[in-house]
Parts: sequence; C-alpha cells; structure tokens
Amino acid sequence: MKYTRIAALAAISVAATLSLTACGSDSSGTDSSSKGSSSSSSSSSSSSSSDGGSKSEGGSGSDGSQASNAKAGSAEDTEAEATANGATETGDKVTFCKTEDLAIDATDAAPDEESGRINITMINRGSTTCSATGFAGVDIKDTDNTSNPIERGQAQPRVTTLKPGDAAVFNLAYDIDNTGNSLSHPTNILVTPPNETHTVTLKWPAGAGEIKGAYTDVQVYPTHTTK
Repeated sequence: MKYTRIAALAAISVAATLSLTACGSDSSGTDSSSKGSSSSSSSSSSSSSSDGGSKSEGGSGSDGSQASNAKAGSAEDTEAEATANGATETGDKVTFCKTEDLAIDATDAAPDEESGRINITMINRGSTTCSATGFAGVDIKDTDNTSNPIERGQAQPRVTTLKPGDAAVFNLAYDIDNTGNSLSHPTNILVTPPNETHTVTLKWPAGAGEIKGAYTDVQVYPTHTTK
C-alpha cells in the first residue's frame, strides 16, 4: 500500500514537471513573438522615417519655388522702376529711342531779346514706340573747333514715350549778349539722345542771340512731349 502511494506521488510529480516544461516553452514562444513584433515595429518606424525624409525634400522644393517667386518679384520691381523712367508702357516693353530712328532739328525759340532758347526736336521715324525720357547729351562746337559740354539745368525728367510719328523736345537756355562783344561763337550743336551713344551734328540756328558769358552758362533741360 505504501509503495502504491509512492508511485502515485511520483506520477503526479512527473506530470507536474512536464506541465511546467510546457508552460516554459509557451512563455519562450511568447517572448520570441514579442521580439519579432518589436523588430517589425522598428522596421516600420524606420520606413516611416524614410518616407518622412522624402516629404521633407519635397518641402525643400517648395522653398525653392518660393525663391523663384522672390526672383520673379524682384524682376517685377525692376520692371516697375523702368516704367517710372519711361522705358515701359501699358505693360509692354518699350526700348529707348535710337539715334538712327530719330529726325532731329534745332530752332531758335527765344521768347524775348534777353532770354536765349534753342529748341531741339526729335521725331520718332521708327516703326515701334520708344522712350526718349531723360537728358540728352549736348556739346556746342565753336569756330575755333573746340567742343564745350553743356551742363544740365535743375529739372526732373518727365516720362517721354514716342509712338511712330510723335515728337519730343528739349531746350538749351542762356542769357543773350546784346553788346556785340560775346566771346562765344557757336557753329554746331552736337546732340546725343537720352540713353544713346550715337551723336548727330546740327547747325547753330541762324538768328539765334549770342551767348552772354561762357558756354558753362548754357544749360540743357530734359525732354518732354509736344502734346
């Protein structure tokens, strides 16, 4: 009877051992599954981070677009400034008038016997609209073959846009010497239109009053339209 109890206890002990072993095996499997899940989660996170990096690059592209827009804005500002200087009209680009497209003439326009004035007219003979805004370059040539640059008068340029056939005018102003003892003996006027480098030579207008003082006392004023 005693041996029967011992055998029964031994059987129960073996069964318990086998049960514990099985439980340990299940626990180990659970840990392995957990680690695998963690590894998978980490991989997924890394992939997500990589995708996020791509989106970040896309954001950089957006910044690049903003930079392009900034440049475009800068170009618009430059165009607006050009408009203020008479280089554009109604949104279309207008180039400065070329000397070869202008018919230029000088006439005596003295308002009285004391005030000398030479009007210089420029007519657009080209086929497109152009700008004559600003000061023309002017030199006066004397009988001794010297050329004397004329200084600018105190005046602000006005926008002067010329369609084909339109005219712009600017003038030279000085005091007339009625003594007959003037030391200036002008023969020609050398004119370079605003923003140009090519010069035309005009005759000093017949009948224009003599210059009082020196050529440094003559002043040139900016262009304006005749309309």
